[in-house]
Amino acid sequence: QVQLVESGGGLVQPGGSLRLSCAASGSTFSIYAMNWYRQAPGAQRELVAGITSGGSTNYADSVKGRFTISRDNAKTMVYLQMNSLKPEDTAVYYCNVGAWGKVYWGQGTQVTVSS
Repeated sequence: QVQLVESGGGLVQPGGSLRLSCAASGSTFSIYAMNWYRQAPGAQRELVAGITSGGSTNYADSVKGRFTISRDNAKTMVYLQMNSLKPEDTAVYYCNVGAWGKVYWGQGTQVTVSS
């Protein structure tokens, strides 16, 4: 019922910036939460940032002050602005959406921070 398409990943130098985008389509009226997760090689998938239907946000301590999550009014797009990137931020980043009792995932986009 909800389809997600991600973009914006790539290779960046330490200290650089990237903006990830996730486009949602389908039954977007029922979306109550939009999130970004990431998974580094050999690590567990972790919540990076989330935003509720009311606009409240939350962040992992490791990215607080560097990353910003945002969405459009129609809940068709969610973004993750990533600044001051560190090698430890290297991971596959996944868009995640909750829509009335179901969870949907994007395909993932690779972010590599390396000199």
